[in-house]
Amino acid sequence: MKYVVVDFEWNQSPYGKNTSNKRLPFEIIEIGAVKLDENGREIGQFSKVIKPKVYKKLHHVTKSLTGITEKELSLGSPFPDALEAFLEWCGDGYMFCTWGNLDLMELQRNMKFYHLEDMLEGPIKYYNVQKLFRIFYDNENSTASLEYAVDFFKLRNKAGFHRAVNDAVYTADVFRKMDWKEAEKWYTVDYFRNPKTRKEELKLIYDTYSKYVSKEFVSKEAAMADREVRTSRCFKCGKPAPKRIRWFVGKNKAYYCLAECEEHGYLRGKIRLKKTDEDKIFVVKTLRSIDPDGAGYIADLKEEMRQKRQEKRHREGIHEG
Repeated sequence: MKYVVVDFEWNQSPYGKNTSNKRLPFEIIEIGAVKLDENGREIGQFSKVIKPKVYKKLHHVTKSLTGITEKELSLGSPFPDALEAFLEWCGDGYMFCTWGNLDLMELQRNMKFYHLEDMLEGPIKYYNVQKLFRIFYDNENSTASLEYAVDFFKLRNKAGFHRAVNDAVYTADVFRKMDWKEAEKWYTVDYFRNPKTRKEELKLIYDTYSKYVSKEFVSKEAAMADREVRTSRCFKCGKPAPKRIRWFVGKNKAYYCLAECEEHGYLRGKIRLKKTDEDKIFVVKTLRSIDPDGAGYIADLKEEMRQKRQEKRHREGIHEG
């Protein structure tokens, strides 16, 4: 198994969100990658600047962070050519590694814009090194920056941040510090190219939670009426876990439930409804082990949401009167 540690820099409309291309809100302008062998030794680097097609003027934040100039971009390669060269360089039998969960999603969005989706099969299994760092070393810091991790391991060298190949090198350096056997348990799946049918659905099992990514539905009502979506099953033993609190809408429009496995205790269910570019709906459901305090929080959250609905109906009743 080879590892391709990759980073992308991207640009956006310099004139604000209202002028953004909805099909391509973030345009990749640089690809940087490091290839590692199965022992963590660096066996290659890839770096290529991309000539933009949509946003030819740099956003001030992009210019400030990366130091890339518009002249440098004008001399870059078209995205299709850069992508072809990158994937050829990757070769076969590799696993992507990234810092965070955005890079591969934006790569696929850029590929879709150019109708190049078939060049990379999805959903993509990869290692989110930021997530691994949080699990192994810094459990409370869910958004630790790459610079923070580099300082944590005292890895800093003269290279700056926010150029793609430099960030890929730093991410590879952090990844090398980890127990790769343990990391194998915490792989991530990017579902920008989401399952379309029941057969393609994803059911992922980790040490402390499970994740289910459903097929597409025509509406959120159809999704929430689906038996597979609503079911709660213990990911440790595979047995049905009866619900103590049925699914309800909580904060940020997510759905929650409380289930209990007779052998393994409480489970917190969480459902997020995702919309595709074609206005279809798919579900991302997690079932996570929690303690009695966590179960109490779910009960309190349901009561809080019930009271808010009651207050809203009361206000609307007064307004109508």
